[in-house]
Amino acid sequence: MILSFGYLVLRQVLHLVILGLRGERSKEIEILVLRHQVAVLRCQVHRPDLAAADRAVLAALSRLLPRRQWPTFFVTPATLLRWHRNLIARKWTYPRQRPGRPQARAELRTLVPRLAQENPTWGCRRIQGELAELGYRIAASTVWAILTKAGIDPAPRRAVPTWTQLLTTQAKGILACDFLHVDTIGLTRIYVLFLMEIETRRVRILGATTNPTGAWVAQQARNLLMELGERVERFRFLIRDRDAKYTAMFDQVFTAEGIKIIRTPPQAPRANAYAERWVRTVRRECLDRMLIYNARHLLTTLGQYVAHDNEHRPHQGRDQRPPALETLPAPVTDLTTVRARRRKVLNGLINEYSQAA
Repeated sequence: MILSFGYLVLRQVLHLVILGLRGERSKEIEILVLRHQVAVLRCQVHRPDLAAADRAVLAALSRLLPRRQWPTFFVTPATLLRWHRNLIARKWTYPRQRPGRPQARAELRTLVPRLAQENPTWGCRRIQGELAELGYRIAASTVWAILTKAGIDPAPRRAVPTWTQLLTTQAKGILACDFLHVDTIGLTRIYVLFLMEIETRRVRILGATTNPTGAWVAQQARNLLMELGERVERFRFLIRDRDAKYTAMFDQVFTAEGIKIIRTPPQAPRANAYAERWVRTVRRECLDRMLIYNARHLLTTLGQYVAHDNEHRPHQGRDQRPPALETLPAPVTDLTTVRARRRKVLNGLINEYSQAA
C-alpha cells in the first residue's frame, strides 16, 4: 500500500509540473473534456470502487483545492470525512478477543468426533476420560459442544446398531440361499439353488433342475449339511425368502442342526441383499454373455464361474479380497520387475491375472 501511494503521489506531482509548462487555453480545453468524461461516468457508475491509496490521494488533493470547487470530486465531503474517521478508528482499535474460554485445538475437534463414531456407546464423560489418558485436558461440556457442532447424537441414540452393523457382526454365522433361473437356447427354464456364506462370500451351487419341488429342495439341503460336516456348527441363521419351494421339510433339516430360519418380508429383495447381489453379478459377468444348452452345460459353466468367484475374484465387502484369501499380498516395490500372467476362464470370457514366477 505504501509503494502504491508513493507512486500515485509522484505521478500527481509530475502532472502538476507538466501542466505548469502548458498554455492556459489547452488547460481549459482539457478541463472541459475531463468534466464531460466525469459526467458521463457518473451516469454509468453508481459507486466507484476505490483503493486505499486512491482515497489518500483524493483526500490530500482536496486540501489544495478551494472548498467552493469541491463538487469537482465524484465523492462528497462527507465521504472524505468518513474515510478520515475510518483511518483514526483503524489506528486506535486493538484486535478483538472472543469472550469466554478459548476455542478447542484443531486436533481435538477432529479427535472427539472420531472417538464418538468409532465407539457408539461412549458418552461425553467416557470420551473425556479417554482423552485424559491421551494427555488432553478437556471439559465434558466442551466434548458435548464439539459433538453437537459435528451433528453427532448423544451416546444412547448412537448405540443403536444399524442393519449393516448387525449383519457385519453376525456375518460369521449367517447363511443365505436363493434361486437363480436361466432360460436355455431351447426356451427351457432351469432353476439353480445356491447358498452363500455371508462372512466369506463363498458360494455353493446345490443343484439345478427344471422342476424344483419341495422334496428336491429338502434333499439338496441334506446334501449340503453332509458336505459341511462339522463346519455346520459355525452357522446360526439361514436367510431365505417366502418361496413355496421352501417347505417345512427344508426348514426342519436346518433347525435340527440348531440353525434358525429367517424369512424375509414379502416383496423385499433387499432383505436378502447378498444373495440378490450375487445373482446380478453372475448374470452380468457370465450368463448374459453366453447361450446355455441344457442343465449339464449350465452346471459346468456355473462350476467354473463359482471357482473363479471363490478363489480369485475380489469382493468389495471384503476389502477387495477373494473368499479364499484372508490377507492381500504385500505391495510390489519394484514395478519394473512385475510380469502379469493371464489365465483364461470359460474360454476367455473371464480372465484371471497373477504374477509370473
